Amino acid sequence: MARPKIKFVPAKLHVKTGDTVYVISGKDKGKTGKVLKVFPKKGKVVVEGINMVTKHMKPSQMNPQGGVVTKPAPMFSSKVMLFDEKAGKPTRVGFKMVDGKKVRYSKVSGENL
Repeated sequence: MARPKIKFVPAKLHVKTGDTVYVISGKDKGKTGKVLKVFPKKGKVVVEGINMVTKHMKPSQMNPQGGVVTKPAPMFSSKVMLFDEKAGKPTRVGFKMVDGKKVRYSKVSGENL
């Protein structure tokens, strides 16, 4: 198997599917969206409405019309921060033990996620 061409892949991602995230760099800087898919081995995430690309689809059984489709492309997880709805701003993620379970919490508000 060929090694990935990216230089750094984090051991564990700070976001999960379903989280609301804030984009901190790139063409969509300042936007928020929901995480649709996570690729931990590549260190990438797909965010709803962010990093949209146009794809030319050939007519097929599933899509008999074909044509140009816009869809979100994966982006590096380091370009997004978790968005804290209660505080209304992006936050870093911390981990703590609660009743013997490891839970994520917001560094800004201190609330469990």
